[in-house]
Amino acid sequence: MFYFEEINGKKILKSSILSGLTHFFTTRESVIKTKEPEFENIVEENKKDICKYLQIEEENFIHPSQTHTSNVDVAKVGVSVYPDTDGLILTNKVQAVFLNFADCTPVIIYDPLNKIAAVSHAGWRGTAAKIAYKTVQKMSEEFGSAPVNLKAAIGPAISFCCYNVGEDVYRQLMVSVRNFKNLSEIREGSIFVDLKGINKRQLIEAGLKVENIDVCPFCTVCNNELFFSYRRENGTTNRHSAVVKL
Repeated sequence: MFYFEEINGKKILKSSILSGLTHFFTTRESVIKTKEPEFENIVEENKKDICKYLQIEEENFIHPSQTHTSNVDVAKVGVSVYPDTDGLILTNKVQAVFLNFADCTPVIIYDPLNKIAAVSHAGWRGTAAKIAYKTVQKMSEEFGSAPVNLKAAIGPAISFCCYNVGEDVYRQLMVSVRNFKNLSEIREGSIFVDLKGINKRQLIEAGLKVENIDVCPFCTVCNNELFFSYRRENGTTNRHSAVVKL
């Protein structure tokens, strides 16, 4: 279940499925990513508040470049640059990881036994390339994570109600899971797909238990007062973020 808390009076969103992991999704109030001048001071203030909350130095608050790939890397102490990377696995307690979103799907995965976590950026391209599935694979192959023990939260993103796509995108998403049943429908001649549902299906196919996956009910288009939407806000550079710290 998802619920709100605050950092210095500003809303953040958490999932009860990830109890034991320091994590949250920022909102419009707690934004830490922008290219818009009027938001720069707010972002700097929020970053300081969040680093204080996480008890880390700002240079250890890191994020990858995010280029809509399915590349997953491992965060390394002292390294802050991760080019062409859309998933980061965190295994150390020195750093905190954040990735940025404005309609794309955030996926946080936690291994409570091995005490490691990951954040993946699943836009339609990343979803079509199975980044959530690949993140689980990498955690399993490199760190011995058993998928059956993993817990995952799929964060705020554009939802089934609002995500209409073209034929080409639909076909690429359709083959990203073995069973595409109930993940798309035609409405008034337009194709709508369930991006959150596809990522959930990928996690299940990677070996996670369905009861260990929490799907956020908030749609970034419908709930634009809480989260940023690239579609609804005509290409905004503001982003909400998924944050993890061990």
